[in-house]
Amino acid sequence: MQTLANTTKKATNITLSSDVLTEAKALGINISQSCDQFLRELVRNERERRWQQDNADFIAAYNQTVTDESLPLDSWRSF
Repeated sequence: MQTLANTTKKATNITLSSDVLTEAKALGINISQSCDQFLRELVRNERERRWQQDNADFIAAYNQTVTDESLPLDSWRSF
């Protein structure tokens, strides 16, 4: 994940509810930064959701293998 220091910004137009925008400005909230952070979190969550969906069959098969055969080297585990 990139840090804020080495990301490039791109101007864009978005439409926001006027009441929320007015209140956010009155409260001194940085609209661009807030939108960027929220969108970044949405993207991260969607990537995670898609990864889990794409790998669900493998994860289920692996979990079944562990259930049936236990973990490799389980007999030497000390905890």
